[in-house]
Amino acid sequence: MVPWGRADLHMHTTASDGWPSPAQLVDHAARRAELHVIAVTDHDTIEGALRAAENAAKRKRLHVIVGEEVSSRDGNIIGLFLERRIKPGMSAAATVHAIHDQGGLAVAAHPFWRTTRQVRNGKVHGVGWLAAELDFDGVEVENATPGFYVLNQLAHRLNLGLGAAELGGSDAHIIDAVGRAFTEFPGTTSEALRRAIESGENRPGRRRYRALGVYR
Repeated sequence: MVPWGRADLHMHTTASDGWPSPAQLVDHAARRAELHVIAVTDHDTIEGALRAAENAAKRKRLHVIVGEEVSSRDGNIIGLFLERRIKPGMSAAATVHAIHDQGGLAVAAHPFWRTTRQVRNGKVHGVGWLAAELDFDGVEVENATPGFYVLNQLAHRLNLGLGAAELGGSDAHIIDAVGRAFTEFPGTTSEALRRAIESGENRPGRRRYRALGVYR
């Protein structure tokens, strides 16, 4: 029987607006978060992911996926298994195409989140119901940000018609958040995770925050 692994597919480092460095993120994920795979998805850059992958290469247990949370004109889209940075500012359709063009997987991140918070290339928000019209490989239906319960339920409802893989990612910007939402899959490697996403043999989940973690 193949053991099931656990992945966190949405997290940030000091390469964009996260607090932990790539090395700190890898160390925590490997030692304390009970994760086998992580995807580092900084806003509009893959530099943090590349540094995290280099750091994780010294370890046996943890696999790092090079990812990016891309600021498309229509909302944020996560690219996984990337080789090159995806240019921000394109339409959602063009962004998904660019991700697929280099062999990556496209994920609708927190599709119904709206905020006035700014990052380097504009506001942070999801693509909303537009996700149902595009060729997404996965929809983030479990995001561990406190207060996202209704938004996660909307994402799940959206995906009932889309039929993409349902994914979990913490959207961690601090260490306490790492692994609070996750994706479980048969196997323990990034290759096994990709196969599970492509075949729909994965399941999203989440863990409660400690009170101090919510405060932070």
